[in-house]
Amino acid sequence: MRMVFIFLLGTLLLAAQEKQIKKVPITPIAANDGKAMFDNYCATCHGLDGKGQGPARPALKGTPVDLTLLAQKNGGKFPASHVSSTLRQVDQPVHGSKEMPVWGPLLSSVSGSSQAEIQMRISNLTKYIESLQVQ
Repeated sequence: MRMVFIFLLGTLLLAAQEKQIKKVPITPIAANDGKAMFDNYCATCHGLDGKGQGPARPALKGTPVDLTLLAQKNGGKFPASHVSSTLRQVDQPVHGSKEMPVWGPLLSSVSGSSQAEIQMRISNLTKYIESLQVQ
């Protein structure tokens, strides 16, 4: 019984110590694959299902937005232009927190500064987030 307690205590301490976000360089993902971009760029915080329960959530100060409810919170219409402009931001964190990356420069860095490719990335990522909306 004592060994089980020590193991559980060690596990809890380890979990508490790991509540920090490891920052790694952005991985280039094909601009035409909205799902792959979401899985690689967004799911860490928002979860693969977009509900805000990604593996980094415990290390964040606030809970990430449930991206599946964007249309519901906007009178049933998906706010595509708002999502696109949020992704396009170049100088402000998306959620008003330094924990959220500024996606504009990051998407630009994997697009070779091609404005057409940056727009394709934003468009395909926005369309994928729209596909996650609850009905």
